[in-house]
Amino acid sequence: MKVGEYCNREVVTIQPRAGLAEAAEVMRSKHVGFLVVVDDTSPWRRIPIGVLTDRDIVVQVFAPGADVAALSVVDVMTRDPVIASEHDDLGALMTKLREAGVRRAPVVDTEGGLVGVIAMDDAVALVTNLLCDISGLIRQEQRVERRTHPS
Repeated sequence: MKVGEYCNREVVTIQPRAGLAEAAEVMRSKHVGFLVVVDDTSPWRRIPIGVLTDRDIVVQVFAPGADVAALSVVDVMTRDPVIASEHDDLGALMTKLREAGVRRAPVVDTEGGLVGVIAMDDAVALVTNLLCDISGLIRQEQRVERRTHPS
């Protein structure tokens, strides 16, 4: 299973020089808690250079009482985040995310351009669906067995 088959292709991005208030407003209006920070110098493609979460804002800005108005996304974002290729194995990526202690990663194409976001939630949903399919197959086999080989 490849990451590109299961990632969310609708990615909410922000520029590194955007203010934190703007980032918070984007998160609120788009109903997300995760923004991919993209290189604003590349006119051809969106290159991820960091990520910003709602938790980053709370823990690094509000909790210590920093001046929100004086900070930009680049001041708070996570630099060098885990980045997945759309051709990566989903299971291996989930292990990598777990080891890094993060739940989401930007997904890039072979040229490094942003194409999606993958989250642990996506893998959980996939595994849940697979387990339901397997469970249904087992029940079906049992029904067929009872019908074709009655006691």
